Amino acid sequence: MEQTERKIKRLMRPTRFSKVQIIALSFVGIILVGTLLLLLPFSTRQGESTSLLDAAFTAVSATCVTGLIVHDTFLHWTLFGQLVILAMIQLGGLGLMAFSVTFSLLLRRRIGLKERGILQESVNTLQIGGIVKLVRRMLLGTLLFEGVGALLLSIRFVGDFGIGKGLYYGVFHSVSAFCNGGFDLMGVRERGSSMTYYAGDPLVNLTLIALILIGGIGFLVWDDLLKNKWHFRRFRLHTKLVLSMSALLLFGGAALFYVLERNGILAGEPVGKQILLSLFQSATTRTAGFNTADTAALGDGTKLWMAMLMFVGGNPGSTAGGIKTTTLAVLLIYLRSTLRRTKGAEIFGRRLEEDVVKRAAAILTLSLMLDLFGTLILTALEQLPLADVLFEVVSALGTVGISVGITGGLKAVSKLILMLLMYCGRMGSLTFALIFTENRQTSPAQKPTERIPVG
Repeated sequence: MEQTERKIKRLMRPTRFSKVQIIALSFVGIILVGTLLLLLPFSTRQGESTSLLDAAFTAVSATCVTGLIVHDTFLHWTLFGQLVILAMIQLGGLGLMAFSVTFSLLLRRRIGLKERGILQESVNTLQIGGIVKLVRRMLLGTLLFEGVGALLLSIRFVGDFGIGKGLYYGVFHSVSAFCNGGFDLMGVRERGSSMTYYAGDPLVNLTLIALILIGGIGFLVWDDLLKNKWHFRRFRLHTKLVLSMSALLLFGGAALFYVLERNGILAGEPVGKQILLSLFQSATTRTAGFNTADTAALGDGTKLWMAMLMFVGGNPGSTAGGIKTTTLAVLLIYLRSTLRRTKGAEIFGRRLEEDVVKRAAAILTLSLMLDLFGTLILTALEQLPLADVLFEVVSALGTVGISVGITGGLKAVSKLILMLLMYCGRMGSLTFALIFTENRQTSPAQKPTERIPVG
């Protein structure tokens, strides 16, 4: 009898969610509300309710700032539906917890230690001290950059679409680019055209590239740049790695894209347009989702290169997805250390912690497994080329949203798999795995060690 009472008490006890689980549930909440709103008949131009799967897919893609679509955003959704998508992009990009803290600050409510801990996990910072100030700067910076981006884009769009629509298009694409959302309204010109109409336009290209990079550089880097200006030596190691890897991937990615496509889609184009095309495709693979080149027309080598860039993605604590640049940097530094047979992995006069190397290896392993198994399952379900399936799967897990045009025609099961991959990508593959294991108790006892050969 007493044992039964104890079981009942355990069941009646309030569930204590971990910080990671609370963040995961906040994204689920946004997705559910967004799905319900997109199901409303006046969300579509046809005045008919969208299917539950397609509405949920769009909500997941917007909340996870991916950009993969099953319906053209302009042609299918009304202004109301587009605004719902835009709200999900903004909430998904910055995180619901950041907005809830903002409202608490406006209402002059005290931010407790628990809320600060959740914010720390959400922003992916190592310190809980000063987290509220960091979030305040993050939101103000977001408004500033999105506002300036909207004004610059409106210069072009007002001339093309008129004042009202031009300003709206400027705001929509600025938010979508900064949050690395990848949703666009260029179906007004041609279905699924993305930004190809502006492939040679320096204003549109450079503005979008700047928004993508600033949004994907990470809020911790913002804070470091604000404190130390451009004194590189004073930067934290994290900032040095982010800036170095971002520059390497941006310009290295553009150079290799040019080499691979100089006899392809770049052939016959003016030099200025070739440079813009190469730079934009390199920048957008940092999980932005726009494209100024016809992705389906790219060579298989270019698709593989872009898939590799999408796999890496942006930086920690940003609106971007992927395994992150610092993960790649840590693994390359550790590889160099192993090849040189030096003790410890060192860079910029600092030594990396062993736990960071283990975490980076875990992230790489989990992400590779998800990409490979996702590609395997979709290849078995769909009669599609392997290169196209791999590209779409990596785009989903990396929350990129660049597509070769196969998403809309996929089977229901395939769409569900992509939805799961997008959610995993937004949370982070390792963070997603920790949702199910974080509260488990581990034994302090350790087993005896034994060496085994590897490699």
